[in-house]
Amino acid sequence: MGSTSTKANQSNTADLASLGLAAAAAAVRNGDITSEAYTAALLQRARSLADLNTFITIDETAVLAAARDADKARAAGSATPLLGVPIGVKDSYLTKALRTSLGLDSLSHFVPREDADAVRAIKNAGALVFGKNNLVEMSYGLTGHNARFGQVKNPHPRDRVSGGSSSGSAASVASGIVPASLGGDTVGSIRVPASLCGVVGFKPTTGRWPRNGVAPISHTLDTTGVFARSVEDCALMDQVVTGQAVGSEAADGVKGIRLAFAPRQFLDLVDPEVEARFRDVVRQLRDAGAEVVEVDLGDDFDTLIQTATWDIFFHETMGAISEFLRDHNIPTTFQAIYDGLKPELRDAWGYKALPEGGGAISAEAYEIALNVSRPEIQRRLNEAFVAQGAQAILQPTTPCTAPLIEQQANFSIAGREVTSLALANNTVSASSVGLPGISLPVGLSRDGLPIGLELDAPLGSDRELLDLARRVQRVLGTQPAPI
Repeated sequence: MGSTSTKANQSNTADLASLGLAAAAAAVRNGDITSEAYTAALLQRARSLADLNTFITIDETAVLAAARDADKARAAGSATPLLGVPIGVKDSYLTKALRTSLGLDSLSHFVPREDADAVRAIKNAGALVFGKNNLVEMSYGLTGHNARFGQVKNPHPRDRVSGGSSSGSAASVASGIVPASLGGDTVGSIRVPASLCGVVGFKPTTGRWPRNGVAPISHTLDTTGVFARSVEDCALMDQVVTGQAVGSEAADGVKGIRLAFAPRQFLDLVDPEVEARFRDVVRQLRDAGAEVVEVDLGDDFDTLIQTATWDIFFHETMGAISEFLRDHNIPTTFQAIYDGLKPELRDAWGYKALPEGGGAISAEAYEIALNVSRPEIQRRLNEAFVAQGAQAILQPTTPCTAPLIEQQANFSIAGREVTSLALANNTVSASSVGLPGISLPVGLSRDGLPIGLELDAPLGSDRELLDLARRVQRVLGTQPAPI
């Protein structure tokens, strides 16, 4: 009898864990499930999948109490859009009364007195903060390794990286622990782990979502954003955070849509299996009625975006972090953070981010990146958007599937040795000028590893991009959950 009951409980937990954000919100709102039962099921799943290391902090008592309060609010007539739905939050976001480490050992006991603006927005919509997702220290890395809180594992095969820096956010959504999670993206920290873990990752136009209360890297490049298992769920979160009403979704299919891709720029260094799947996606979209045109962004495009983006990234780090610590009364200093970093990250900061470093970006180089290179990048992208009439540019989100954890620092793509920075080769394009971008899971490799498709759209066209991505996702189909 006990065995049958246990199996029933496991089945019920799996059923609840499979709910997407909008479906879970509707189920709570309609009284089909209680927030308390849903939250308890997700907590049970988090415990059973603790080896993935997706969360740094979960206050079970507090989140269950919040769920009971949500059930009382529903009984009293509340119908806020995310009432009673637990959501993960990257541990770079300040969360009132819940510790916020920024991925650092020195802040492992720091409890903020305020919420980041985006956290406040989801709470106002009725959502519960389920817990704080693991991340790379100070969001500075692309593989999901944290020296203090451990490596986040990919839920597909646990010997693979999750991607980063929003590592725990992506892996917790992919594994069904939470239906959505807030992340952050500077050069690809949402889209890279979304691609490697097989979920949807949405980076809004830079500045569209509030960034106040989130540990920064670069005020020019940083943006907050979201992971979910469908585009519709990302669109719901975008509506909640921005307050912008959802447009009509009457149109379906991709017939008549015009898309572009730049093979010389985005397929130059790509794993053959990833390239084959990308080209198959292009064929599927064409067969479904989309017009997909090839564009060329110039021989020097890759060098242009890599140099400009990383020059801005490193030049702004010290000032952005120092200002954040000061403005939010966080009990540490930039120097203390630097001194406590893992050796490889400390070396990188010492060389590139500190003014006295051997590779420090000069004021002149920074000004060129901002005022010469960025306008030129935008001009070339506008050739695709305006001259070619493309509604989005397509590319593989990451040039390869998830590398092995034991080989994350150096691995090969298409026979060439690379470092982990290569994971962001394609995502930096949108980051360089602040375009909205979204990564969709579009299949699995022969080894069962997720492959991602990125769509980048013109500045400010976030709602159009989400609608387009929804239509593309329906043509290509959704991907199976790993667990």
